Amino acid sequence: MKKHTFIYILLFCFPLLSPGQKLGNEEIKDLINSYKKDIRGPYKEIRWFCTDGSIRQPKDPCPDNIGPGVQHATYKSSVIDLGKSNHLFLGQILSYTSKEELWDAENNHSRLKQYQLDKYLRTVDNGWILERGQYYRGATQAEDEEAWGLDFYNWLLSNTENLIKHFYLVRQSLKDIPHNGDDNLAQKIRSDSKVISDLIPEFMDLRVKIHSRPDAGDINKVKDFRSKNSHKLTNGVKTKIDALVSAMASFYKPVDIAQIQKNTPLVKDSPIGASIKDFTRSYSGETNAAELIPATAELLLNIRQAILKEENASARLQLLDASLKLEEVIFKNSPQWQPQDLNGLLDKVCYLGMANAGAGYIELAEWEQLNLSLKGSGSSTMSLGQLTTVLENARREVEWSSSMVKANYQDIVDIYTGFEPKTYGFIDDRIRGSIALHLGQTVGELGDLIAQESALTNKVMDIDNQSGLRGLNPGYALGELVVVGGSPDEIEVSSDKIYIFQRPPSDLKPVAGIATVSEGNMVSHVQLLARNMGIPNAALGDENLKDLKKYNGEKVFYAVSNKGNIIMKLEKDMSEEERHLFIKIERKEERIKVPIENIRLDQNAILNLRAVDADDSGKLCGPKAANLGQLKKMFPEMVVEGLVIPFGIFRDHMDQTMPGAQASYWEFLNSTFKQAEKMRAEGKSEGEVESYQLRQLEILREAIKKMPMKPQFIALLENGFKEVLGKEMGEIPVFLRSDTNMEDLKNFTGAGLNLTIFNVAAKEKIISGIKDVWASPYSERSFKWRQKYLLNPENVFPSILIIPSVDVDYSGVLITKGISSGNPDDLTIAFSRGAGGAVDGQSAETYLIKDTGGAQLLAPAREMYHNRLPATGGTEKKMSTFENFILNQKNMEEISALAKTIRETMPSATQSDYTGAYDVELGFQNNKLWLFQIRPFVENKKALSSDYLESITPKIDLDKNIPLSKKI
Repeated sequence: MKKHTFIYILLFCFPLLSPGQKLGNEEIKDLINSYKKDIRGPYKEIRWFCTDGSIRQPKDPCPDNIGPGVQHATYKSSVIDLGKSNHLFLGQILSYTSKEELWDAENNHSRLKQYQLDKYLRTVDNGWILERGQYYRGATQAEDEEAWGLDFYNWLLSNTENLIKHFYLVRQSLKDIPHNGDDNLAQKIRSDSKVISDLIPEFMDLRVKIHSRPDAGDINKVKDFRSKNSHKLTNGVKTKIDALVSAMASFYKPVDIAQIQKNTPLVKDSPIGASIKDFTRSYSGETNAAELIPATAELLLNIRQAILKEENASARLQLLDASLKLEEVIFKNSPQWQPQDLNGLLDKVCYLGMANAGAGYIELAEWEQLNLSLKGSGSSTMSLGQLTTVLENARREVEWSSSMVKANYQDIVDIYTGFEPKTYGFIDDRIRGSIALHLGQTVGELGDLIAQESALTNKVMDIDNQSGLRGLNPGYALGELVVVGGSPDEIEVSSDKIYIFQRPPSDLKPVAGIATVSEGNMVSHVQLLARNMGIPNAALGDENLKDLKKYNGEKVFYAVSNKGNIIMKLEKDMSEEERHLFIKIERKEERIKVPIENIRLDQNAILNLRAVDADDSGKLCGPKAANLGQLKKMFPEMVVEGLVIPFGIFRDHMDQTMPGAQASYWEFLNSTFKQAEKMRAEGKSEGEVESYQLRQLEILREAIKKMPMKPQFIALLENGFKEVLGKEMGEIPVFLRSDTNMEDLKNFTGAGLNLTIFNVAAKEKIISGIKDVWASPYSERSFKWRQKYLLNPENVFPSILIIPSVDVDYSGVLITKGISSGNPDDLTIAFSRGAGGAVDGQSAETYLIKDTGGAQLLAPAREMYHNRLPATGGTEKKMSTFENFILNQKNMEEISALAKTIRETMPSATQSDYTGAYDVELGFQNNKLWLFQIRPFVENKKALSSDYLESITPKIDLDKNIPLSKKI
């Protein structure tokens, strides 16, 4: 009986996992904890691995007749299984890994990044998975790992494309993968440590550490060992330890500039070799940081440009190593450069920006778009407008640098953070260890000076470097401050709170206010909704977010002016004028009513897109279909064919009996809202009422998804596919776009609130998708946004726009207004690679196209993946790189011409008195422009015209001249 009970416990309390079964985070945590407690960590045993493929015992090295071998540990079976099931690789031994496996190109270089994370975690967590196993003798051999690293980079750098597409990642990896090869000093350190351990066995653990994972921290470890064991060490041993400490101190001393030329012999006869020679000759003894940093920055940028011209992989490696040494020079000397006047401060901004580009934190093409030196030769002053332009460009470079780090590492950091929270500090550590750290601090100093001259100052609590904050959307709010340092996607937001995020969630529900480190892009659906609703919205720096954490949970007042300056203060510090802003106003005075008087629910036929136009919006269908039909008339070659399922078909299906409700779907919906009004009349709290409505709407939503489709509708749909789209249903992939009567109203955009189904092909999936789209207006997010702004959110009627998929190369949004400039004659465009670009909050390539000519890059794309649309349906994720811009000059010219035509003809074509800007969704396939949507660009007029916001908006004289000799 006891035997059977034991087997039962094994089977049911500790279920067996097959090697291919993906482990959850808790299971991975358990594994990691077990490795931490194991004296061998993640490793199983030590073996010799011979050239002929044979494996031998640790005391039986590979004989000469079968070639040399390497000795290292093998992995525990659980480590191997985790790699197979989760593509997670712990404790990677380089000499036990193929070059292709570590580069891991098919998985966005995941294994290489994991190797870097592993090294970071060992540093911050006492060895991490090697907490006890870091002294497991023979697990790795430093010389073997270095030899492997050298071989790896000679292989990797022989392919120029790797440098073009992945310069930042390759260069960063050099900081972590050993590859420099032995020099005499490194060899002396290892040999000295071996001699000492032979004399004093207690030193063995340190010897293993120095041989397998050497770093500068070993110096203090050796000193501590000498101090603690001084009473039992002979003078001879003490002398040897002192010599070891001396050797290590020399090995880890600051950069020897003269050594840079000696370490790049393979390029000595090339132009870049001559530049390195001139630099080392001129600056080897230079101690003045104001002289040293500009020259170092210029060489750093020159090396980045020259490295692609060099064809020899070993020479490329030498140049990359030189680049890292030069970055070290700048990083160590930047604090010593203390400009005394504005001229010096501008120089420091310019050269740190240049060095930052040379070090790979932004792409070369992006650097060429920035002009950090506008002062001109011989000029003794700069206007406030010119200084502001320099500040904005420098601030952008800091943001772009931060986003480069996040784009490369955020995905794998998020995965690791799920089971090891300390991982989240990795990205911050990378940014803090970069030139961008000092650039950001210097830009902050420039911002403070400009703020003093312009009075455009932020007043955000008592945090430092406030010039790093900038407003995106004007508005004001009062609510609890919630500071979210990690991923925002699992946060349940509340409409009466103010949120500080690392990045905006793509499906944000209503909030009182928002600020983000990564703004996504200014024309995403989230940003458009915030702008429409008058929700204050700002961008801030990583340090600003950390500084605000101490106010998490406090009730604060938050305002963003029309010029973008920001106020945030505790509720107790509010002025009377600010308190007066929140005196309760009746709901009906703040919200609008959706007109339904002209809606035609008798139209039960599927419509050809060509048969509808702007006049049908809110009558037969929503504005997406109506306006796209209008565009089809105006730009027939730029708009696909399409079908429209009108409101009437939805309403007809809603009259069917709802299972389990003893009423129709429509009656169930209306009874829900009637009951809600009754609850309000009975004095129930708004929270109780909303909770009831959401429960009922969830029941309705699930019921609609299972609703039977009427046979006559299916017949009409099949015929429409054949007659209009030219193929049988199921033979052509399509988009199903929700299109309600509550979108693109005069004062409410509704952008992105309801469902769009991408690239669905199979007949049954199309039919199922139609029901999903019909159900989507009753989702919690959609309902909450409508509830916040509309008087009659119950009167929602969805139509559906069906259009053939266009597998665009890149797609995005055009706003026929300069959002950043405020100029109605400028244009704002934002594009991402693949389908669905820019609208979902991706870090998009964004431009301001000026009416006076020229385009200004506001942000580069920083999304590692993009969507492509296969003919079989669904989406495929493709990897992106950032070395080239998305849009070309011809694309921009076409977009500008399109905007001009829309401005000139849209009001008359639609017989509308609308004179504002338009929001257009579009894409390019093989450089052909396709139009997908047009809507009014709705801004919150209350926020724009607010007396309070106007009162905190300073009047700035951009022509005011500031002497460059101004002391700081």
